[in-house]
Amino acid sequence: MRHFSAIMAIAISLLAVGCAKKTTEPVDVIPIPKSVTAKQGTFSVAGAPVSYDASIDAKAKSHIQNFAQRLTTTTGKPSMVQETPAKKGFVFSISNTLADEEYSIAISKKAVKVAAGSYKGILYAIQTLGQLLPVEFWGKDAAPQAKWTLPCYTIKDKPRFAYRGMHLDVCRHFFDVNEVKKYLDVMALHKMNRFHWHLTDDQGWRIEIKSYPKLTEIGAFRDETMVRKNFSPYVGDGKRYGGFYTQEQIKEVVAYAESLGITVIPEVDLPGHMVAALASYPELGCSGGPYKVWTMWGVDEHVLCPGKEATFKFLESVLTEIMELFPSEYIHIGGDECPKTEWAKCPDCQKRIKELGLKADDKHTAETYLQNYVTERVQKFLNDHGRKIIGWDEILEGNLAKGATVMSWRGVEGGIEAAEKGFDAIMTPNSYMYFDYYQSEDHDKEPFGIGGRLPIDTVYAYEPLKGISADKTGHILGVQANLWTEYIGSNEHLEYMALPRMDALSEVQWCDPGQKDFERFVKSLKNMCAIYDKLGYTYSKDVFGEIGLPGHEGHVVDDK
Repeated sequence: MRHFSAIMAIAISLLAVGCAKKTTEPVDVIPIPKSVTAKQGTFSVAGAPVSYDASIDAKAKSHIQNFAQRLTTTTGKPSMVQETPAKKGFVFSISNTLADEEYSIAISKKAVKVAAGSYKGILYAIQTLGQLLPVEFWGKDAAPQAKWTLPCYTIKDKPRFAYRGMHLDVCRHFFDVNEVKKYLDVMALHKMNRFHWHLTDDQGWRIEIKSYPKLTEIGAFRDETMVRKNFSPYVGDGKRYGGFYTQEQIKEVVAYAESLGITVIPEVDLPGHMVAALASYPELGCSGGPYKVWTMWGVDEHVLCPGKEATFKFLESVLTEIMELFPSEYIHIGGDECPKTEWAKCPDCQKRIKELGLKADDKHTAETYLQNYVTERVQKFLNDHGRKIIGWDEILEGNLAKGATVMSWRGVEGGIEAAEKGFDAIMTPNSYMYFDYYQSEDHDKEPFGIGGRLPIDTVYAYEPLKGISADKTGHILGVQANLWTEYIGSNEHLEYMALPRMDALSEVQWCDPGQKDFERFVKSLKNMCAIYDKLGYTYSKDVFGEIGLPGHEGHVVDDK
């Protein structure tokens, strides 16, 4: 009987996917909505009034007013805003029958009626409308000659995954607040809702912590940066490099993101990748230093000393300030690539191991279990303050306490293992979601990079639930791409690596598998790239057969 029920469930789900594909018109919108039904006629946009009812909150009002202002500027005719719903023009409302991020658009000859479950749905509906409008909508000048009409459609839309993330490493190379906001803007354009901000690493500490001021006085700056991959013999560029965000700037970014429906998840990587912190406070290491902010890439053996109580005082103080700045339910604590060679020789660490009764077994060393102790202790501290942890998939090694969320980066296996063990997971496999990898096979025509290759069709083909038992798929919270910046030193290069692969990511995150169609996607991508041109973004044209970032072939783009 169970087998019959399972077969029926699969049949019903396949039927639903098939229906979704048949009822969805191939509109040039990325990510493509769940359902688009075409009707007869068009709606005239230029000069159309914009109205909303009392259900609209302040954040939704702001997006609606910005939409009206953009219409006024680009069509050349004023779209007046009124705070009572009209029968004509653009009409916005909040509906308690729709989920938080769900929205609908009904376009007739007389009106465009938008309903959403929250301000996020209002924003997503506006992003969809913006892609349906002439590309001039995204410009700064009046374009009365454009065809300012919308086809009559009924659109119903909501996301597949609740967690739709994009990551940015600002430690290897630093990006200022304006570029971070620009990054958030393009995330919002793609209906993404989680910004994973990698703020601390060996090569730089990027966030002001008032209780430990040397973290930015010392840890935010390195003496130089390694040239390309000149590890041995080492070659540096001789240029002091660094930067950090003040707490006021952090608050500014968090508020800006929140207005776009994006939650910022900060990462403080521990107990490894902490050389910048050790350079600032050498007493936190096993040897006591001296240490220098690392000028190389890779993994350094110097890590925090968990044998010292001062280490946990430091972590709790830092995380307390992090929690005051970031309202996110989740705090990312890293946990990846932590060498334990120093712990094996450190009297303080060995004393801690003995006190805790940690012992090696046929799977793990005692030092591996010592890292579990660090993770669990930090997790409890954050849990006691109403927060949860995310860690890279290395935290699965040994014993992981219940309630942790695993970010699977070393392929998909970590996410599969986490889900099967009952842990929530976010899929960020390097095989599909590492946007620092080359886009083209012809590396010489690309800006110099870390290696690997990840073309846009590979990103698009990723299926996050593949390999997950049917009864465990609920543990997969969503999908994220990671953008590490060892060899990405400019805004131009950053955008080039993110776009348009971020478009492919958005359909993996938002769309049901049956909706995905790469040929349709590439056609829509041409429209999206025209939008990027209007907005001033740099992007790769590899998918269209044009390889490389002109003027930067084979070079590290480091013109900050």
